[in-house]
Amino acid sequence: MSLPCRRDCCDCALNYVKFRFVEKKRIYLSPPCMAGREFALLKRAFDSNWIAPAGPDLGAFEQALAEYTGSQNVAVLSSGSAAIHLALMLLGVGPGDEVAVSSFTFAASANPVVYQGALPVFIDSETDTWNIDPQLFEEAIQERQRAGRKLKAVVAVHLYGMPCRIKEISDLCSRYEIALIEDAAEALGSAFEGRRAGTFGRMGILSFNGNKIITTSGGGALISDDADLIARARHLATQARDPAPYYQHSAIGYNYRMSNLAAAVGCGQLEQLDTFIKRRREIAVRYQQRLGKLPGVSFLKEPSREYFSNFWLSTMLLDPVQTGNVGWAEVMAALEQQNIESRPLWKPLHLQPVFKNCPAFVNGTAEGLFARGLCLPSGSQLSEAEQDQICEVVETVLSR
Repeated sequence: MSLPCRRDCCDCALNYVKFRFVEKKRIYLSPPCMAGREFALLKRAFDSNWIAPAGPDLGAFEQALAEYTGSQNVAVLSSGSAAIHLALMLLGVGPGDEVAVSSFTFAASANPVVYQGALPVFIDSETDTWNIDPQLFEEAIQERQRAGRKLKAVVAVHLYGMPCRIKEISDLCSRYEIALIEDAAEALGSAFEGRRAGTFGRMGILSFNGNKIITTSGGGALISDDADLIARARHLATQARDPAPYYQHSAIGYNYRMSNLAAAVGCGQLEQLDTFIKRRREIAVRYQQRLGKLPGVSFLKEPSREYFSNFWLSTMLLDPVQTGNVGWAEVMAALEQQNIESRPLWKPLHLQPVFKNCPAFVNGTAEGLFARGLCLPSGSQLSEAEQDQICEVVETVLSR
């Protein structure tokens, strides 16, 4: 593209730069989609002056989440990390304990283990769902037992919306008496055999961060069929205040409760969740049908009919042997040149400097995925024209 005129002057150069930026709107990886009653519900909360943490929208959001997930009890909190932290506390994880965690995930799945003074034990992935490998998980259980150790709990992640092999993991937890915490931060609405992710274990966690399939700007939830656990979670999340006419505390508490305003936004978002899931699944199919035909390109897909993914993010793998050594870095750079956001797959936690001294049971799967994978824009409002633009960039890079 040439300058607006032939004069080599500052004004023309500045106008050219402005034109370029106006011309190409940023396409984000997974932006919020506020297309329903969010503002009306938020305004209602303002007008009624329910600004403080407590309020009717808090209970309404919890009830709606319980009905949607099929869980009997829900506590909405300030973040998914807070939910994992409280789950570990409530299940008795403390100093000296060991907790198995998927290695192929975000650090927030493991950080709360350290908050509790416990040791994360990282488990690699299997290739069908990219989540915890049940066989490797059992090997870790048995090896730790031989070393005189016992895994107290496991944080099993449903990565990118794809349910893990939860039935096998749940069976192992029952057999070896290990508490199962499901990290469904990326998997609200996903299911295995018709049952929602997050409802198979003692406790499940959800996230409503700004990039999740629904958002409250920042927030999370703890879900369980155990009413006592959720009641205790609410108590700890509100500074563990005793039922007294004055401020009395018999336990250390936390400021982890979601605000009523955030819950109001959540109520409006949850009303649209099925629509969001339908759209993200359509986006995933379009990527698979168009880019999946290219040599060396593949995508994470549901392994069988029992699995239902919300496809929070569409994730592409590149085989360097077939792509002529073109990898995710080249594709990411080309997309960024067109003002399109993308992101590499998670760097395995057993490779993170902060966790370098933690035990890890690896088979190379997570490292291979990290080396080859890229997350493509998957927002619920991504248009077909925008998706075509993304695909054209990928096709161009891979055809060089």
